[in-house]
Order: sequence, then structure tokens, then C-alpha cells
Amino acid sequence: MDHNKYISNRRMLIILAFLSAFTPLSIDLYLPALPQMVEVFETTAARINLTLSLFFVSLSAGMLFFGPVSDKFGRKPVLFFGLALYTISSAFCAFSASVDTLIIARIFQAFGGGAATTIATAIAKDLYSGEERARMLATILAMVIIAPIVAPLMGALVLQFASWRTIFLILTAAGVLAFILVLPLPEPLTTRYRGSTIRSIGRLFAVLKNPSFSILLLLFSALSLPFMGYIAASSYIYINTFGLSEGAFSFYFALNSVAAMAGPMVYIKISRRVGSYSIITTSFLCLSISGMFVVTIGHLAPLIFAICLMPATLATTAMRSPSMNITLEQHEGDAGSSSALINFLGMLMGGVGVSAVFLPGDDLILSIGAMQLIIGIFDINLYVSYTLIHYGVSIVGARSQK
Repeated sequence: MDHNKYISNRRMLIILAFLSAFTPLSIDLYLPALPQMVEVFETTAARINLTLSLFFVSLSAGMLFFGPVSDKFGRKPVLFFGLALYTISSAFCAFSASVDTLIIARIFQAFGGGAATTIATAIAKDLYSGEERARMLATILAMVIIAPIVAPLMGALVLQFASWRTIFLILTAAGVLAFILVLPLPEPLTTRYRGSTIRSIGRLFAVLKNPSFSILLLLFSALSLPFMGYIAASSYIYINTFGLSEGAFSFYFALNSVAAMAGPMVYIKISRRVGSYSIITTSFLCLSISGMFVVTIGHLAPLIFAICLMPATLATTAMRSPSMNITLEQHEGDAGSSSALINFLGMLMGGVGVSAVFLPGDDLILSIGAMQLIIGIFDINLYVSYTLIHYGVSIVGARSQK
């Protein structure tokens, strides 16, 4: 395809990376402000954390909705609608007078943000193919992974000079900037879906009827529980439990984000010599061991807690690619619906983890460690049993080497 008639590759890369970064920016930018917001609204941490957990639920719904709708009506009209909803909702977040208003505004903000996340990937598929598309998506992913590292640092810096409301004004400005970037982009979809929107969405249920797909979908999606549980509780642990400043919290949060960024790189390096089965089972084992150390010695110091946590983070992101590939292989065709379900349930489980980490009590370190230990043990047993029953270890190992 002649990309010159659309837009330069470099500019397209910037646009798609910016759209893809909406989710981590909307989540991580205001994490340092969570304790401050509890005091401002005179509420509980669990109540404020609904702005995170419900965000994931609504974001997941937005992804499922906007993907098939954009196949029918085009990428730009649907993207503009989602960006408008995101931008207006972000402004409502900034000027919320109560925690209930903030929660509602975050729900609409997340739903609109789902359009940016989903359509960015769809546009990449529309305009690129083969190795060119693979390189483009890999570059976008590398840029997006940096967002969770930079966002808390930016949030902490903003809080040095302004209140938490300024953070949501920044997100409002991000929505406006996205409009400006996307405006000159011609419609990238050349062939639209001619069936009804309801019929295209109905393919999701056809995929779910496949038991092999559904079991692995549930198994691997469970990894989001401890991962996002830490994201939600991290500021309370470092600021309230360990007594660190907001700036120090951002440092430790960035330390864990580095482990998250290293995971895919580790997988790429070792996958040439080690099969996916071994990588996944070893990663589950690392998650369990990491959880055990978090539970036993994670309370001693912030650095010890961070070091105990890093293997779990690295293992979770290292198995992301092979686990997704194995899940997708379980169902022929319907790649779009399969991918949507994987992203949806991952986000939904993340939302559950955000709330569940606060349920046992005030010991958030114990909660995170227990979640890692339980999910790690549960997943490794279920995955090994499932593999032995349906494929056999040797078959999976052989397939992963292809």
C-alpha cells in the first residue's frame, strides 16, 4: 500500500503510539494522588479505588464495543466519538465536587478511551501488512511500555505544584491533542463490514463456546489479578505504609515498570532455545516464589518489597506473548473476536484485582503476596494438567519450537 497518500510512517507511528498510550496514562498518571484524594473527599481508600476498578470494567466494555462498530462505520467517526467522550469526561473528573461524580466521570472516560486503544491497533492492521506491520506494532508497544514508567513521575511532579485536579486537566488536554493529531488522517478503512453490528458482536459468543479457548482464556487472564492489584495498592504501600514521599514512590514504581519492560525482551531472547511450555510453567513458578517472599519479608523495607516483587512482574510480562499465541491457536478464524475477548477478560480481571487487594484488611503487602502465591500455584497446576490431558508435554514443546 502507498502510505504517502495517507500520512508519513513517522507521523503515523506517533499518532498510533499516542492513542495506544491513553490507557496507561489514564491509569498511572494519577496514582500518586490517590492518598491525597482520600483526604480531600473524606472517604476510604476502597471508595477511591472504585475510580480504578470500574475504569477497567468500562474500558473493557469500550474495547468490545468500538472494535466491531468501527468495522461497520469506519475508524475516524468512531474514534472521534470516543475521543469526544474521553475528553469531556476527563474535564468532569477535574471538576468533580464529590467522589460519586468522580467515579461516574471515570466510567465514561474509560469507555471513550477504549476507542483509542482498540482503533489504534485496527488502523495499524488497515495500513500495514507482513513484517512492516510487525515492526510498527513492536515499536508502538515499546513506546507504550514507557508510559507506566513516566506517568507516575509526571503525576508526582504535578502534585509538587498543583492539586490532583490538574492531572485530569492534563488528560483533558491529551484528548484535545489526539483530535488535532487524528484530524488530517484520511479514513484508513477501505472495505466496511456489511452485516449488522449485532451480528458481528455475536461472533464473540461463538468463540467462547470453544472449551479449549475458554479454559486457557480464564487461566491466563487470572494473571491480571495480582498484577493490577499491585498497581492499585502501590501508592498506599510506599506512601502510607513505608512513609515515603510521592517522589520516592514514583522511583520504586518505575523500578517495577522496568521489570515489566524487561519481560518481553527476556522472552524474545530465550524463546529461540526454550519452548513456550517451559517458559510459561517457569514463569508461574517465579510468580509463586515471588509471592512467598513478598508475604514473608516484603514488610521489612521498601527496597526489599520492590526486589521481591520484580520477579513476579518480569515473569507475568515474559509469558504474555506465548500465552496469547497458545490461546489464539485454540480457535480457527475469528481472530478479531478472539483478541477482543483476551483483552476484555484481562482488563476485567484487572478490575477485580484492583478491588480484591483491599478486601482482606489494611495489610496490602500481605494481600498482594497472597494473590501472587495463590494465582501462581493455581495456574501452574491447571496449565500442566490441561496440557497433559489435551496435548501432552512433548507435543506442546514441539509446537512452541516451530
